[in-house]
Amino acid sequence: MIRQDFNRIEPKRRNVLDHRKRQFADPTYKEAQYPHRLNLYATPPTADITLEQFEQWAIDRLRILAELEACSFRNKSLQDTAAHMKPLLDKYLPLDANSASSTQRITQRQKDHYSHFILRLAFSSTEDLRRRFTRVETMLFRIRLGADDMRERAEFVKGLNLDWDPVTEDELRRYATELAATAAFGSGKKAQQARDEESWCKVDWMRVPELVESRRVFVKAGQAFVPFREQQSMVVTEFTSRLERALELTARALPRLDEDDRLTPILNHLSKNFVAPDAGYSGGDSAVDGAEITAANIDKLSQHFPMCMANLHRTLKRDAHLKHYGRFQYTLFLKGIGLNLEECLVFWRQSFSKITEDKFNKDYKYNVRHVYGDVGGDANRRGTGYSPLSCQKILTEHAPGTGEAHGCPYRHFSAENLSALLQATGVSDRSVLQGVIEDKANTKYHMACNRVFEHIHKNEIKRARDDGVMSAAQLETIVHPNEYFKRSYLLKNMGKQQAGGGDVKMEG
Repeated sequence: MIRQDFNRIEPKRRNVLDHRKRQFADPTYKEAQYPHRLNLYATPPTADITLEQFEQWAIDRLRILAELEACSFRNKSLQDTAAHMKPLLDKYLPLDANSASSTQRITQRQKDHYSHFILRLAFSSTEDLRRRFTRVETMLFRIRLGADDMRERAEFVKGLNLDWDPVTEDELRRYATELAATAAFGSGKKAQQARDEESWCKVDWMRVPELVESRRVFVKAGQAFVPFREQQSMVVTEFTSRLERALELTARALPRLDEDDRLTPILNHLSKNFVAPDAGYSGGDSAVDGAEITAANIDKLSQHFPMCMANLHRTLKRDAHLKHYGRFQYTLFLKGIGLNLEECLVFWRQSFSKITEDKFNKDYKYNVRHVYGDVGGDANRRGTGYSPLSCQKILTEHAPGTGEAHGCPYRHFSAENLSALLQATGVSDRSVLQGVIEDKANTKYHMACNRVFEHIHKNEIKRARDDGVMSAAQLETIVHPNEYFKRSYLLKNMGKQQAGGGDVKMEG
């Protein structure tokens, strides 16, 4: 019956299926086999995964891309970036080679495949997001390509079936002098032998602008003669151009996702987190063993606070008062560094020195207890309270108004006020101040904060790296105020802990 009904459709309309019906047809692409470690992501994945995997895989990849962008803004070289990213890639997005004895190879490659396409959906909505996504994904691909085994890389490139024309023996003889003069080989007998043994191909010179600019290829009649060792640049260029085209197509298809209320909130959350990656928090993450976290010691500990919390602390000392969101943001931070409820109540009572005991108990005490989960009807937070706010939440939620001191100074202060605040806290280096103002102009607020952190702790960071006491987590860009405090305290007290015979634990 179904076949008879279908045959009644007019021939011109028979092949035009409604997109809502097409989704129930057999998928064009079957489950990927992943023969290579590397991937140009030409084929969308079709296997089933859970919503939990969908979100977690995307978050793990976002951590990597955000850190790559941070390396770019710090002007790290490709070699330094690759060394910096290796422990993070091993932690969040590992990819074992075919030659490695691993039982997780397929799972790793599936996660890499899916997470790329999930973030492609999240970052294709605007031109700025597409441009940033392309830039950092290209950086990731370049690092992986450079680190790949030579044999496996050659097999991967061969399997791409790119339209490269081989250079004939006649052309090699005819242009031997010009080929020998390229910067790809240098001079000498060994360089001559390497050139003679190299396999060459020809492509339009526009496809290898980096090689042309650095004189690493010979150009004739618009064709660049590229040795095998330099074809890596061509593969990277191919990756970038394909991704740019794919993102434009994805942007056109985005309206179809509006009907799926499961995926849209996740994708929106991921795209917002490209402002500053959101950091998860669990109790004790930022507490520091050995630190005396009491009400009486907060003023001394404030030297380790990020600018957002230091500004709240100074405002509180000056005015003996903070408005609601300022108290909320600061109380959560103090809770996160290890200040217990009793000490927190002592701290706020002493800080609000201009009001009576009765007014404090009536208007403020309950709120502090509620933040800690000591009172309140929310069963999800009862006993634990709220989690300290990450940089992403501080940047995007509850912008401060007149008379309020919460928020992020790098975003919510004017350039002049921010510069004055930094100088008042001891940051006087002109290059650092200028870099912070540029970061602010480019909306890289967490990068500005990290720039100041690295300037203040430059000697300690160098010593920690030289002594090998910094773990992979400490190599990440700071995206949480409580992590800022923990890292600052550990770095500044590193020598004291060593002198006392204790181990310096730099774990995140």
